Amino acid sequence: MSSSLTDLLAAALAARAPLIERLAAEQTDAYRLFHGTAEGAPGLTVDRYGATLLVQTFHRPLEPGHLAELQAFYAAALPGLALVWNDRSGRHSRIANALPPEHQARAEEPGEFSELGVRYRFQARHGGQDPWLFLDLRAARRRVMEEAAGKSLLNVFAYTCGVGVAAAKAGARHVVNVDFAESSLAVGKDNARLNALPIRLRFIKSDAFAALRQYAGLGQPKMVRGKHLPSFPVLEPQRFELVFLDPPRYAKSPFGVVDLIKDYAALFKPALLATAEGGTLICCNNVAQVHRDAWLEQLERSARKAGRALREAQWIAPEADFPSIDGNPPLKVLLLRV
Repeated sequence: MSSSLTDLLAAALAARAPLIERLAAEQTDAYRLFHGTAEGAPGLTVDRYGATLLVQTFHRPLEPGHLAELQAFYAAALPGLALVWNDRSGRHSRIANALPPEHQARAEEPGEFSELGVRYRFQARHGGQDPWLFLDLRAARRRVMEEAAGKSLLNVFAYTCGVGVAAAKAGARHVVNVDFAESSLAVGKDNARLNALPIRLRFIKSDAFAALRQYAGLGQPKMVRGKHLPSFPVLEPQRFELVFLDPPRYAKSPFGVVDLIKDYAALFKPALLATAEGGTLICCNNVAQVHRDAWLEQLERSARKAGRALREAQWIAPEADFPSIDGNPPLKVLLLRV
């Protein structure tokens, strides 16, 4: 780093001052304070989640003295916030660094924060590795809240159901969250309870392929090539006015393979067929090497093959706390009118 870490942190905070002021007015106290890839320290991020500052390292651990530098800077710039460091530079991005007992207790202490007036649970360390809400998706959740009033929403790969809870808060009439992990859905249910929601959300523990194929009317067989598939909930065909699709980069199950580089269409087709005529499908792709124009072309081809026209395509860019060096952020979010 050509500049000291303190200088980089200070420049990042100054650049965000107008955004942080706007977000505070919108009842938001969660945002990225330092995005090292674009701000001089690749592999280092600092996120605020309410009363907690979450420092994460991805390529290598913090250098000697940098933790103290981080603590000193934010103690002066944002006093009263607790700092937790999660080193995820090892294999499979698992959190590797031990914490002193008093810091470990603080990292595992349940907390809350707000985004756009919606309350969410937060814990700096828990059974998984990722934070319970991805802050770069705020722009997408904002858009969902603008679109959701009076509509039905299907939230696939829902994780902790942030999109579904935000939609319900904004007046959606029916919300279904689908995820395979019971632990993630449990956090989603807690998130729903934190908010005075006008409807009861539905939480479905299911493989995404099995749920999407059934909602799309394609059906999901219980046996493939003579082998029984794992059990899955039986769902009636249904079309939703809003569908949100946020798959991981790669995942393999007996029902199919999620591959955002080679075969996004495997998920896109049933998601499209589960979207009502005149409805909206919002798709996410977080793989940096996938160029957004090539991805859009792939989705347009898939839609033509499925016999569904895409009437309009809009890009939803991450907000200003996630700057990009080249204008092509890794996270691509595409809103499609169908």
